[in-house]
Amino acid sequence: MPTNTNIRVRIAPSPTGYVHIGNLRTILYNYLFARHQDGTFIVRIEDTDRTRFVPGALEDLLQTLEWAGLDYDEGPYLDNGKINQKGDYGPYVQSERLDIYQKHIKTLLAKNKAYYCFCSKERLDDLREQQKKDNLPPKYDGLCRHLSKDEVTQKLKQKAPFVIRFKMPEEKEVVFEDTIRGAIKVNTKDLDDFVLVKTDGFPTYHFANIIDDHLMKITHIMRGDEWIASTPKHVLLYESFGWQAPVFAHLPQILNNNKKKMSKRDGDVSVKDFIQAGFLKDALINFIALLGWNAGTEQEVYTRDEMIKQFSLDNVHKKGAVFDLEKLDWINGVYLRGLSDDQFTTECIPYLISAELVTDESDNKYTNRLTKEKITFNDIKRYCSLEKNRIRRLNEISDAIKFVFPAKLDLDPTMLIFKKSDKDTTIQALQYLLEILIKTPEDHFTADQLEKEIRNMIDHNNLQNGDVLWPLRVALSGREKSPGPFEIAGVLGKTKCLNRLKHALLNLSQQ
Repeated sequence: MPTNTNIRVRIAPSPTGYVHIGNLRTILYNYLFARHQDGTFIVRIEDTDRTRFVPGALEDLLQTLEWAGLDYDEGPYLDNGKINQKGDYGPYVQSERLDIYQKHIKTLLAKNKAYYCFCSKERLDDLREQQKKDNLPPKYDGLCRHLSKDEVTQKLKQKAPFVIRFKMPEEKEVVFEDTIRGAIKVNTKDLDDFVLVKTDGFPTYHFANIIDDHLMKITHIMRGDEWIASTPKHVLLYESFGWQAPVFAHLPQILNNNKKKMSKRDGDVSVKDFIQAGFLKDALINFIALLGWNAGTEQEVYTRDEMIKQFSLDNVHKKGAVFDLEKLDWINGVYLRGLSDDQFTTECIPYLISAELVTDESDNKYTNRLTKEKITFNDIKRYCSLEKNRIRRLNEISDAIKFVFPAKLDLDPTMLIFKKSDKDTTIQALQYLLEILIKTPEDHFTADQLEKEIRNMIDHNNLQNGDVLWPLRVALSGREKSPGPFEIAGVLGKTKCLNRLKHALLNLSQQ
C-alpha cells in the first residue's frame, strides 16, 4: 500500500473508439472512489498505439465526461473545441511524453532488466505457428536475450530494426494483492519477455503506463479484470525500477443475460447510443454504478451525492455483473417521473422535432408539422403529460403521443366497437358523448369534469363502461392502447375532441 495519503486515481483510455458502457463504469468507479476519499481524479490519454487511433475518439471521451458530470482534476479538456491540459504532472497525452519513456528505457537497459531484440516479424510468426502446432503457449524464445554487447552494438550501427524487451526473471513467483480478489500468485515461467518499446520507437501500454502511474503518483489502479493477467508484468516493472506499486483493484466483467461477456450485440454500445435512446444522465450513471457494486442495502436509486458518500471498494463484487436492460428502463422511468413537467417537456421536445412532429421556432414557440398550426411550450407540455408516467425512455415519446398532432385520424371504424358491445350501441354511445362535449363549456373542459359528466351519462342510460369509454378512447386516439380517454380529452381540448368524435361517428355509421 502506498504511503502517500493523498489518494490519486486515473483513467487511462486509448482513443481507439467511442466510450462504451464498460469504459463508463470504470470511469465512474474511479470518480466515486476519488470523491469519497477527497482524492484527485486524473484523465490520461494512452495513444501510443498509432495503428488503432480513431479520429474524434478523444473528443468523444471528453464530451462524454462533460455530459456525465464526471468532473476531474487533471488531464486534457475541451476549451471552445480545442484540447488543452490542466495539472502539474503533464503532459497527460502519452504521445507527448516520448522523451520521458526514452529516458526510462535507458535505465532498464543499463540495469540489465531489458534487452534489444532484432528478430524479424517473419521469424516471430514462424515461431508462434510452430508453438501452436506443438500445443505450446505463444512465447518469445529469448533468442536475442543472449546477444553480446558487441553483437548488439554492431546491429545498431547497421540500423537493424529492433524492439526492446523486458528480461523476465526465471522461475520467480510474483505475488500481488488485489483489493477485490485478494492475493494473486503467478510464476514467471508462464510469462513472456514482453515488448517495452516497439519498432516505431513508441512504448507499449505495459511500459508507458507504469512510468506514467509512478511519475503521476497514482496510488490506486481500478480497471477491468481483463488486465489481471498483465498485472504481474507491471509488478515486475515496478520492482525493476525500485518503485512501490500502487494498490490494484480489478473490476468484475459486465455480462449479458446468458452470463457471457457482453458485446455490442448485447448492448455494450457507445454511451452516445444510450443518450440517443432517451436515457437520462443520472439514470444511466445510477444504473452503471450498480453493475458490480452496492452499498449493502436494498437501495437501488441513488443521488450522485449518495453514491459518493457510500462508495467503497469493499462493496465491489468479484462476480460478473449482468447488464439488465429492463432494470435500466425501470430506473430511467423513475428518474423521468421525478422531473418537473417543464423539465420533462424540455427533454422530450428534441425527440418530437426529430420525429418531424414539431418544428422549433425558438422562444418557446413551435409549429405542429402535421397541421401547420402554431403551438406553445405549454401545449407540448400538456401533450407530453399524457405519457410522463408511462414511458421508460425519451425516444418513446414521439410514437406515444403522435396521435395528438393530426387534424384527423386515419381510423378503422370497426375498432370503435368494444368486444362485448355492438355497432348500434356504439353509435348511440358516440351520440351521447357528442351531446356532453357540446354542452361542456371551454373553461370546464377538463379530465375531471368530463369524467364526472360521462360516468353520470353511462349510469343514467344503463350502459356498460366498455360501451362508452372504449369508443371514446379509440375515437380520440385511433388506438386500442393509449392513455385514459378523459386524460386525452382534457389535453386535446373541446374543438379537436368534437371533430374526432364526429369523424368516428360518421365513419362507423357508413360502415
